[in-house]
Amino acid sequence: MEVSELKHIIEAALLATDEPLSIKRLLQLFPEQELTSNDINQAILALEADYQGRGVELKKLASGYRLQTTEAMQPWLLNMWQQRPKKLSRALLETLALIAYRQPITRGEIEEVRGVAVSSKIVHYLMDKEWIRVLGYRDVPGKPAMLGTTKTFLDHFNLTSLQDLPSLAEIKDIETLEPELAFETADSEQQTQESDEHEE
Repeated sequence: MEVSELKHIIEAALLATDEPLSIKRLLQLFPEQELTSNDINQAILALEADYQGRGVELKKLASGYRLQTTEAMQPWLLNMWQQRPKKLSRALLETLALIAYRQPITRGEIEEVRGVAVSSKIVHYLMDKEWIRVLGYRDVPGKPAMLGTTKTFLDHFNLTSLQDLPSLAEIKDIETLEPELAFETADSEQQTQESDEHEE
C-alpha cells in the first residue's frame, strides 16, 4: 500500500474518533495488509508534515495520536460557543496539581500540604473523569490509598508524559496553571466544585 493511501486512511480514522489512537490500534485498521509499525510511523510523519503551519495539528499524546486544533486557534474558536469554558475550582485544581506532581500521594498527605480537608466530592469527581486512580495502598496503619494520574489525564491536558508538566520552579502561583487546565463542564459539575470550595 502506498504511503499516500495509508496516510489518508489513518487521517480518516483519527477524524472518526475522539480518542487518541496508538500505533497498535492503527495497525488493526489493516488486517489484510502486511503492514508494520514502521509503515504506520512513516504515514504519521507524512501527516505531521501536511499539517505544519495550519490550524489543525497531529498531536502525539500518552495514549497515541490525535488530530486537534492548534492552541493559536483557541481564541477564535471560543467565539463559536455562547458559554465560555469554565475553570476548575481552586480547591480541585490544587488537589489535582498535588497528585500530578507528588504521586503517589495519599489523601492525608494532600490535606497536610493544603492545610484543609480534601472533600470526597473532589476525589470522586477526579476519579469519575478518569484523571486519577488508586496506585496502591501505603503500608501504614489504615492502609491509605495512594493516588496518581492516568493516561486520560495526560491526554486531556495535551501531555505525552508527566515530564511535559511545567517545572515547579516555573509555577509561582497555582493561578498560572488555570489557562492550561480550563475545560468545558456542565453546570451541575461547576456547582459541585463550588460547593467543595464552600466546604473548605
